[in-house]
Amino acid sequence: MSASIAAPLLGACVTSGGSDDSGAAAEGAPKTADNPLGVKADAPLEVVVFKGGYGDEYATRAEAQYAQKYPQAKIDHKGLQKVGEAMQPRFVAGNPPDVVDNTGAGRLDIATLVAAGQTGDLSDLLDAPALDQPGKKVRDTLLPGVVDDGTFGGKPVALNFTYTVWGLWYSKSFFAERGWQYPKTWAEMLTLCATIKKSGVAPWTYQGKYPEYLNDPLLSMAAKAGGLDLIKAVDNLEPGAWKQPGLVQAATAFAELAGKGYLLAGSEALSHTEAQAAWCQRKAAFIPCGSWLESEQKGVAPAGFDMVLGTVPAGGPSDRLPVTAVQAASSESFLVPTKATNPAGGREYLRILFSKASATAFAQANSTLPAVAGATDGLTLSSGLGSVRDAVTAAGADTFTYRFRTWYAPLAKAVDDATGELANKRISPADWSTRIQKAADALAKDTSVQKYTR
Repeated sequence: MSASIAAPLLGACVTSGGSDDSGAAAEGAPKTADNPLGVKADAPLEVVVFKGGYGDEYATRAEAQYAQKYPQAKIDHKGLQKVGEAMQPRFVAGNPPDVVDNTGAGRLDIATLVAAGQTGDLSDLLDAPALDQPGKKVRDTLLPGVVDDGTFGGKPVALNFTYTVWGLWYSKSFFAERGWQYPKTWAEMLTLCATIKKSGVAPWTYQGKYPEYLNDPLLSMAAKAGGLDLIKAVDNLEPGAWKQPGLVQAATAFAELAGKGYLLAGSEALSHTEAQAAWCQRKAAFIPCGSWLESEQKGVAPAGFDMVLGTVPAGGPSDRLPVTAVQAASSESFLVPTKATNPAGGREYLRILFSKASATAFAQANSTLPAVAGATDGLTLSSGLGSVRDAVTAAGADTFTYRFRTWYAPLAKAVDDATGELANKRISPADWSTRIQKAADALAKDTSVQKYTR
């Protein structure tokens, strides 16, 4: 599953730690203009990175820069596939690394870590001078929403390195060849799907084993219908939130895709790689996915495929957000654990990693938008990454994201499961709404789960 959106499947059974960086932490050095975070020059640094679709070369480049600045510091780098499996025992034992890229299908549940006091406050990093943008603090260099995405209970505890945009992907060359125009409204989408189906191509496929992929355009359509009030009601676990008209209408629209036979037969059984391969083979015209898709399809998409991201069509004329609005959020989540041995070094490492030069190199290597503003300026971008940047530019202030997936892993799973049933015509849109609302209500009443609001 993609590193960018994998659900927090692994709940970390962690012991409660303190809320500061005392205990095992190395004694820091005095803070100066050249050393704004007070890094002790000879303190070892341990960095654990999820080695997924982006590899870990971008992380080791930042480590090399750290070593140049602090040549006495021994750096221990670990690139892992299953971060949660490896890190959970270390959090429990109270000896976590200094930096953890908590990403991937088996990542630790961030809400559980926060509730147990295991995540350090990154406020001093965000307020430190940006490494290569004079006059700016680190927080001033980030794209909209990045700081909020890593904030729990008013405290920033994670910093996300990539900026993900969700939408519907299609092949620009295939559409041009067939004379198809990307739809701006859902009515246009259904008309186009009928035309595509008649041509012998399935209008849509999706990553059936992971229904969250289909959730993204469904929830985007709902957000456009109901605006930010709808999103906040969902995230704040308000009574009846999942029965709002915008959500029921969006569920009805996606049920219609299935009902009209517009989904590639057998999609339910496909993994993300299988569905995306079928799409690259032109067996389907559309596939929902986040902006990591182009990077993931390197070596799979044929030459000249020219994949591009389109924004989710408008549900109707009464939508409260414009059609250009996009669901966007940062991901690839970096933490400095509370009980890190060298927390100042961990924060300094992130200051280096989140520099503009570092982000630009990452964008060039991975066809992915980093969380640092302006990182793609002046670059010649691939079709996919160019379309993602254009979507963010067109959206302007109209980007949005739901937080319930990060805050409440059980609710995320309930939504995924219900959408999988909806897409396969086993439940109605009304049943979908009722089923998820029941899960949300149960969560709201569960006093053992820490709640968050926005």
